[in-house]
Amino acid sequence: MKSMEEMIQAAQQAAATIQKQMGEAQAKLDQIEVEGVAGGGLVKIRCSAKGRVIGVAIDDSLMAASEKQMLEDLVAAAFNDARVRADAVTAEEMQRVQNAAGIPAGFKLPGM
Repeated sequence: MKSMEEMIQAAQQAAATIQKQMGEAQAKLDQIEVEGVAGGGLVKIRCSAKGRVIGVAIDDSLMAASEKQMLEDLVAAAFNDARVRADAVTAEEMQRVQNAAGIPAGFKLPGM
């Protein structure tokens, strides 16, 4: 039978391992690119799975002053589309880390 001290040490080591894996997952998410699209591809926003905007592409047809409001709306829509995709990738990666650590499905770790 393990002593209380041994169990505490084992729990601390497990927590340190999970924290390291979470840090690695967060770094990986900043390297994964997703693309949000709006207006049938007229506006595209590339961002990391952590939400860092990498680039914006706007079709030349939207550069007219008369299209300003539509352009603004499409940029917002493309960003929101990218954010949804980034959130999905983040959820998948965090689930992978939880599964690898043997944490039960549905258990919420702080910061997730």
